[in-house]
Amino acid sequence: MIQAIFSQAPVAALIFILTIITSIYTFSNPQLYGKLMLHPYSVTRGERVYSIITSGFIHADWGHLFFNMFSFYFFAFTLEGIIGSGQFAILYLVSLILSDLSTIMRHKDDFRYNSLGASGAISAIIFSYILFDPSTKFYIMFIPIGIPAVIFGVLYLLYSAYASKQSSGINHDAHFYGALSGLIITIIFNPGVLSHFFSEIQRMVGH
Repeated sequence: MIQAIFSQAPVAALIFILTIITSIYTFSNPQLYGKLMLHPYSVTRGERVYSIITSGFIHADWGHLFFNMFSFYFFAFTLEGIIGSGQFAILYLVSLILSDLSTIMRHKDDFRYNSLGASGAISAIIFSYILFDPSTKFYIMFIPIGIPAVIFGVLYLLYSAYASKQSSGINHDAHFYGALSGLIITIIFNPGVLSHFFSEIQRMVGH
């Protein structure tokens, strides 16, 4: 089964496994955990620039890791099959970077501020997928009815808006900018997807 997953969606599988391993490892390695976190104060001064990427492969705790990987699992493997591995890799990495830019500028003078999590890139994946198949329903534990992908995306952003007001070190603000990046990058690579999306929405409403 693992071999089949790697053959069908190698980039998503690699990111999935690497994120889980890195996150779990840093839970018990505070020194490495601190080095990999995004530190806007340092980044804007030309230091620890690598943390823009590495911060997306670590998480605050088990709950944070589960929530992000749960969402990743739902959307990423299928999306890579739709757009191809090359485009998927670009979408993920570019969105990870772009989603952090607002956070970096907002906290560039706050030495105490750090953030982490794959929120921006995963949000990009979700909204990229929504453009292709907004009506697909997902069944989540404790919720007895299927949730259309487009509704899941909206709920995801609403949760992020709420969570961003909490002081946790988790970069929830990146969700919105990641979603925007995912939409823009997907439309650039696939211009016809926008008309397809609206046709699907009309079909959902009409149905």
